[in-house]
Amino acid sequence: MRFRLASAGCLLGLATGSGVAQMKDSKDPYTAAEAGKAETPAKALDVMLSEFEAQLVGVADAMPADKYSFAPTAATFASGSPAKYGTVRTFAEQMTHLVGANYYFYSRLTDGPMPDAAKGSRSLKTKDEIVAALKQSFIYAHSQVATVTAENAFLGIEGADGMHTRATVAAFAVAHGYDHYGQIVEYLRMNGVVPPGSK
Repeated sequence: MRFRLASAGCLLGLATGSGVAQMKDSKDPYTAAEAGKAETPAKALDVMLSEFEAQLVGVADAMPADKYSFAPTAATFASGSPAKYGTVRTFAEQMTHLVGANYYFYSRLTDGPMPDAAKGSRSLKTKDEIVAALKQSFIYAHSQVATVTAENAFLGIEGADGMHTRATVAAFAVAHGYDHYGQIVEYLRMNGVVPPGSK
């Protein structure tokens, strides 16, 4: 299973000129007293996941419910663009894609089957359903990251999308999510909503 960005989606950040929203740190537990001390792989990976979760849930909450069906069209941009818009995901589809991605990538950390909660996530339509499913997928992701240890972080596994250790799969899951986050914040801006990370 591969998660690829739609060609038009890749152009969103460039076409609108506003780029990715500036980030604000989530509640970072790190203190100066920890400098020079070893950190467990699970804790280090969980900090990245928590930051991404805060950003993504923030935009999911910020988008009005009646805009979850929004998708950019050719009319959104300057005429003459060669981009194709027929398969661009709606805001709801972006979010349900990331729900599924959380289950897909993080299930690889323990080589288990995807949880039942992953089934049907793509068919969710309402804001309330999608936000609840998104939060649940992050609970699952955190539980999987907690299994990464110094002993198993870099052992070879079947993996996903060319990543074959628990540490790289977990890090790639966040990177993949931010690819979509960069598109999603433009959906908000196109609808007059300031992404929470930019406030």
